[in-house]
Amino acid sequence: MHFSYKSSSTFIPVSAETKTIALAGNPNVGKSTVFNALTGLHQHTGNWTGKTVTNACGNCKYGKYRYNIVDIPGTYSLLSSSFEEEVARNFICFEKPDAVVVVVDATCLERNLNLVLQILEVTRNVVVCVNLLDEAKKKKISIDLKELSLQLGIPVVGACARSKKGLKELLSAVTDVISKKKVTYRNSIRYSEPIEEAIKILEPTVKDFVKAQSDTRWLTLKLLDSDESFHRSLKNYLKFDLTDMPLVQNKVKSALEYLTLNGISKEYIRDEIVTAIMNRAERIAFACVKTETEDYNRHDRKIDKILTSKLTGIPIMLALLGVVFWITIVGANYPSSALSHLFFSFESLLLNLLATLQLPQWFINPVVFGVYRTLAWVVSVMLPPMAIFFPLFTLLEDSGYLPRIAFNLDKYFRKACAHGKQALTMCMGFGCNACGVTGCRIIDSPRERLIAILTNNFVPCNGRFPTLIALISMFFVTATGLRGSVLSALLLTLVILLGISTTLLLSKLLSKTLLKGIPSSFTLELPSYRRPQFLKVLVRSVFDRTVFVLGRAIAVAAPAGLIIWLFANLQINGINLLTHISGFLNPFARWIGLDGVILMAFLLGLPANEIVLPIILMSYLSTGTLTEYESLSQLKEILIANGWTWGTALCTMLFSLFHFPCGTTLWTIYKETKSFKWTLLSFLLPTTVGILLCFFVNSIAILIL
Repeated sequence: MHFSYKSSSTFIPVSAETKTIALAGNPNVGKSTVFNALTGLHQHTGNWTGKTVTNACGNCKYGKYRYNIVDIPGTYSLLSSSFEEEVARNFICFEKPDAVVVVVDATCLERNLNLVLQILEVTRNVVVCVNLLDEAKKKKISIDLKELSLQLGIPVVGACARSKKGLKELLSAVTDVISKKKVTYRNSIRYSEPIEEAIKILEPTVKDFVKAQSDTRWLTLKLLDSDESFHRSLKNYLKFDLTDMPLVQNKVKSALEYLTLNGISKEYIRDEIVTAIMNRAERIAFACVKTETEDYNRHDRKIDKILTSKLTGIPIMLALLGVVFWITIVGANYPSSALSHLFFSFESLLLNLLATLQLPQWFINPVVFGVYRTLAWVVSVMLPPMAIFFPLFTLLEDSGYLPRIAFNLDKYFRKACAHGKQALTMCMGFGCNACGVTGCRIIDSPRERLIAILTNNFVPCNGRFPTLIALISMFFVTATGLRGSVLSALLLTLVILLGISTTLLLSKLLSKTLLKGIPSSFTLELPSYRRPQFLKVLVRSVFDRTVFVLGRAIAVAAPAGLIIWLFANLQINGINLLTHISGFLNPFARWIGLDGVILMAFLLGLPANEIVLPIILMSYLSTGTLTEYESLSQLKEILIANGWTWGTALCTMLFSLFHFPCGTTLWTIYKETKSFKWTLLSFLLPTTVGILLCFFVNSIAILIL
């Protein structure tokens, strides 16, 4: 077997030897793992960030064919009720793939068969890949693959995608289906007699208009079901509106009247269809699945009694969050310091190189002391915590714990009139708010998706952690060593809880005012607990998340460094622009417990939150460039010398937690909402909260001091 791969967002040009394969399946069945194993693409395999909302495409070669393999969104049904399901349904129905591989979970086959049976209503060329056979074996579940193949009338292949077992057989089965070496049989579901009779009334007319463009039985069912999203997609595909044809309208009316006379009203047609599919799936599963014990999920349920309990679920979640932050804080200190010294040691080499090239000083200074020094700051401060936080976060996801976090927080988001999946997008915001905003695509309701987007910035991203950690360590934790790091992690966790609480409060406020509506329901599947694949997690988190986010931060930090240098060195009446700006901002800044320099640093830090502290330090020292400090104690001395108190530090922390999103996140919000209004509101909302909260805290601090 020969695999070759190429990452692509579009199809490879189709030739006689190139075939398109759709990879379908429920969420959490290992579909993307199969995709990665076949194509060699290193994609994120979680199902929580919206990464498969747009079709991912790769390719591999087997035998005489080169296969375009399209990883369509995970979906439970083709009876579309979400954006992901609509994308999956449209690709299978209208893009006409040469074959569809449906990946199913061996540990819960019956539920997965619902999708298989629906796809068989659309196309004959289907291969079922029964994945996670190793997990089924551990739970003492056995699948009779031959019997399953006979029941469905199509090829069935067993696999363990993680270890790449069964993939050769899978591609062989796909090749046979496409080459027509093995006849595949269409497994039409037998619906209730009234439904079948209604199909007979309408289908001949549909067939006359559609000809061979699509499966007429499936189209007939969808016309009876009155699925508006399907009607729109069908119109785009056929280039005419089938439902506008008078003859079709009359036949639809006749079919619906017949159903009504036989006790099936228009509102219950889908229920009849779903019931027939579920009954057929149940019969097939009964014939093919054997279990040595009825309580095969006992181990998972025992763990869930602890991790999702009303009594222990939230405390354990907070404890894990605290441990993750503690490891991140302790682990990031040393590599961050080493990277800082490394990058700043290269600065003299860069200066000598540019001087050797006889470049003018007006070019050298902004490039070295502006652009390069800013990039050195961003990378040395941002890279180590990301390289630690993202793998830890991905380990929680890979083990199956992340959906449990959503389960624990779901009731709180429902009380806030928001969507339960917002808990997942909020968690993504800890790594990067821009990623969290993009992840909001998994929320089906446009109203609730918008609430999640507008409030994602209320949890601190990776770029704000260094500022928060530094201020906690300098002003609020006097202990050193292990005790000091534990206390710092505990205080940081409390800060995070404040952000989460504000997220819930603002979500409810938005849902009662600008974005009124009733919370929608959703299906949250709790996958089996699995042993994380540490090497794959490391590679995936580094390349898919860390490098991606770091690259975007560098892209915005480079021009920011040039602007900051110009502000620090261009003078009016002998005073640089930074001083002029900070002086102008100072009266208002004092009112909210900051000073003009701090507020200006946040404004100039719009491109990247990581450079806020360096700008503050540069302004206080009047160096004209971002300044490196040897230790937190040295930085604390500089801050105290410039009038800082614990009240200033607390207000700065609060404003760091609650202020406008970075430039990258704002741009992402605009791209997702296509609206300047909502982008502006996402800027004003956290900033207003931060100003009011800082004013309140500063007023109390003045009374105490």
